Amino acid sequence: MTLKFNFMKVSVILIMLLLFCNCKPLKIQNEVKKHTDTLILWHHKDYIQDSVYGISLNKWYQEDFKNTKNKIIVATIDSQIDINHEDLKGKFWVNQNEIPNNGVDDDKNGYIDDTNGWNFIGVGNSNLQAFVNFEFVRILKKYKNDFENKDTIQLQNNPIYREYKRAFEKYLDDKKYYERYLKEENVLISAYYPAKDTLHYYFPKDDYTFKQLDSLYQIHKGIEKRFTERVDDDVPSERTFSDLIYYMRMIKRYNFTIEGMKSSSQHNDSIVHKLLNLNYDDRKKIKNYQLEKGYGNNTLNSDQRLNSHNTKVSSVLIGNRNNNKGVKGFHDNIYIMPLVISPFGDEYDKDIANAIYYAVDNGAKVINMSFSKQFSLDQDIVTQSLQYAEKRNVLVVHTSGNASSNVDITPFYPTDFSYLNNNELTQNLITVGSTSKRIDSTLVTPYSNYGKNNVDIFAPGEDIYVAIPNNQYTYDSGTSLAAPMVSGTAALIWLYYPNLTVQEVKKIILESGITIDKKVVKPGTKNELVPFSELCKSGKILNTYNAMKMAEEISSKKNH
Repeated sequence: MTLKFNFMKVSVILIMLLLFCNCKPLKIQNEVKKHTDTLILWHHKDYIQDSVYGISLNKWYQEDFKNTKNKIIVATIDSQIDINHEDLKGKFWVNQNEIPNNGVDDDKNGYIDDTNGWNFIGVGNSNLQAFVNFEFVRILKKYKNDFENKDTIQLQNNPIYREYKRAFEKYLDDKKYYERYLKEENVLISAYYPAKDTLHYYFPKDDYTFKQLDSLYQIHKGIEKRFTERVDDDVPSERTFSDLIYYMRMIKRYNFTIEGMKSSSQHNDSIVHKLLNLNYDDRKKIKNYQLEKGYGNNTLNSDQRLNSHNTKVSSVLIGNRNNNKGVKGFHDNIYIMPLVISPFGDEYDKDIANAIYYAVDNGAKVINMSFSKQFSLDQDIVTQSLQYAEKRNVLVVHTSGNASSNVDITPFYPTDFSYLNNNELTQNLITVGSTSKRIDSTLVTPYSNYGKNNVDIFAPGEDIYVAIPNNQYTYDSGTSLAAPMVSGTAALIWLYYPNLTVQEVKKIILESGITIDKKVVKPGTKNELVPFSELCKSGKILNTYNAMKMAEEISSKKNH
């Protein structure tokens, strides 16, 4: 079927492609960047010294740093990771009780050859399950026979049905959105070569610029003459010469490539046909549906598509402080335990729970979880794992999410809060929102989730300089990068003051932050101003310097 080509929507779709295709939406730093750059590591700066709400890590190093022989492990429950990155090498946890690659569970912890961590979505010896359903799709699959074609009036008070209904509404919305997006995206791809061929007639060297195309478009945009004789018969007759100029003009403006657009289309095709597919068995290859352990494999970097996120997150924590390149982490005595659970799609609750158990049982003091989802099919097993961590004095740090949502109203998981019973379930989880380097009313990043009761604190999460695979660096943004700011601070506290309890460390982090006594633009709105104190429980932004000072004082009192 021939699709009508609506170029009035082209700019919107193209801008959306920035989020998905590999078309350099962020400037990648191929060369070594020096730390004198005013933007790099702004999040380590201090408000008094630098007029930016950083975490004052530089100030701590300048005034209070002292050597320690202590070491600490932070588990990053996340995606795969580039274990060979120049800024991360040598900073991974090593399981001293496991002989590498001998095919034997030497330490008898249920995981064979887990020398540096574990991949809970691993398949076979070295692969992984890259695509899985969204959680709301799993909910529909589980309860479809229970609720489909039933008397909904009698089910209104059933909490499981209400969640099923919410999942179904989300499913319909996303299915409509992604199917339409994929269709229009494919139309854009189909127009690339006709547009290029048409312009080649006027620019034989294909060396046209955005400015040239813009001028040409202004001349021809009112002309009705069709240029269908210059394109294939399959191309819709609605495409005018001005349409094709407009199209290629947008391509030039945003530096898109046909390869990047095709990659984006393939990704969105997977969303439609796998992540949203009620008939897709995303656990078939792993062959594991219960809460036992031992499934998966020990491969932490098999799929280049999935190595980026954890590489970014971990670089905030452990970037080499002494190699004069890349990122500076919190301390060179912090080591990462990568635990892979994040594919394309939503994480399984059983994988989250098993990763938490693994982290606790193998010595992690802090667990960073820079992911979130809007539904949870098995929240109870995740809660039990959080409680297990709390009993063993382990702190868990979680991103609030990037949907500009009030998580007091709209649930985001994992969480330590029961929305059904309206009560907190553990005392060892910190949920983190994101702030920018701006100090005006736009201090809070527009995408950050928030919540007076269920977001604990904010931390820098915009324009953060991070490592990405293949020894490269870039700036990136998201609450995923705010969470490791808190995890790094917690690790630093325990590195120097190991006698503190998890409840004390959490209290220190929340109480030592910088109080923001001003109104800010509420995320998700254009200019609605609200007190910052209404966006999180503490009403503060993380401050590592203050946290270390408070930790020293409390630790000293406990020693006397």
